[in-house]
Amino acid sequence: MKTFGVGRALALALVTSSIALAPQGIGAQGTSQYPIADKVADKLIQKYQTSSCQQLAQEKQQPPTAQKEAMEEKVVQTLHQDPQLRQHFLNKVAAPIVNKMFECGFIP
Repeated sequence: MKTFGVGRALALALVTSSIALAPQGIGAQGTSQYPIADKVADKLIQKYQTSSCQQLAQEKQQPPTAQKEAMEEKVVQTLHQDPQLRQHFLNKVAAPIVNKMFECGFIP
């Protein structure tokens, strides 16, 4: 299997989920400080848990559309701009995603 970076995989999976983290949409609603980020994280985790290694590899091989690239850039920019949001989000998604990537042989 082809190896690719964890950061790129996270961003690509976020883009694929078709949900952007708009800074104005993130507030202290509900029990979490970041309810939108939590929804995105849950969807991303579910995607990795329900996708086969072959599906993930095929998705990685697809060139991103202009819309996906723009959304990826927006998500990455938002995560760069808000260190607390980034920490919250990455703490939630890192272990499940990295475990799946390890199982699939995407990382050594």
